[in-house]
Amino acid sequence: MTGTDRARAKREYTSALAATAVGAAALITAAGQTWASGDVEVSGPLAAAPVQVDGATAAPAVAAMGWAGLAAVAALIATRGRARTAAGVLMVLFGAGALAGVWTGTRGSALAAAALQATTAQGELGGLHVEWGWPALAAFGGAVLLAAGGAAAWRGPAWPAMGSRYDRHGASAATSRNGPADPADLWRSLDHGEDPTADPAQGGASAGDGAPDNDDPDRDRARPAGAPAAQKEP
Repeated sequence: MTGTDRARAKREYTSALAATAVGAAALITAAGQTWASGDVEVSGPLAAAPVQVDGATAAPAVAAMGWAGLAAVAALIATRGRARTAAGVLMVLFGAGALAGVWTGTRGSALAAAALQATTAQGELGGLHVEWGWPALAAFGGAVLLAAGGAAAWRGPAWPAMGSRYDRHGASAATSRNGPADPADLWRSLDHGEDPTADPAQGGASAGDGAPDNDDPDRDRARPAGAPAAQKEP
């Protein structure tokens, strides 16, 4: 993968995460708002009882799909490959479920049934006034979640994955020489000021190059007569 491809994959990944979060937040927000309001005509001298229907009552699937969408954000971050593709497919189902919930929840008969369920007053339900802005926000959130899921299912395996940048260079020179290194040995090397990833052969050669050789016969022959021989270090 070239640098251009990696940059493109990173942009797509970031955009999908943002879109998923926005779609889920839109669904949760819309579900907590009033979608319709009206009055229940009570028999007798009593005044009509007001009734309000929120999104959670009119379309229970909207809030559920919104919370599932928030969980999908974590799933996109934690998965890779086929697992991320599966997460994308689930997100498509979440978005489709939210859109279906908005469609069925805003029908006149569904709103009337939800209004009668939301009040304890007994009587005839008058006309309902629908606040179309909140169902529209829910539909927007479902569509965004569906689109983000489709992108994740199609392009998700090529996106960056959590911890992938550490996998490429995770194996040190020590593991390539003698297999996996003991963590305790690594810590002891660090305590002694040594580099646990350095090649011992190179370290030994460099250490030997600078050490004087006290057993060199040529140096002993070149020593002036009467001069004391060099003492070997213990």
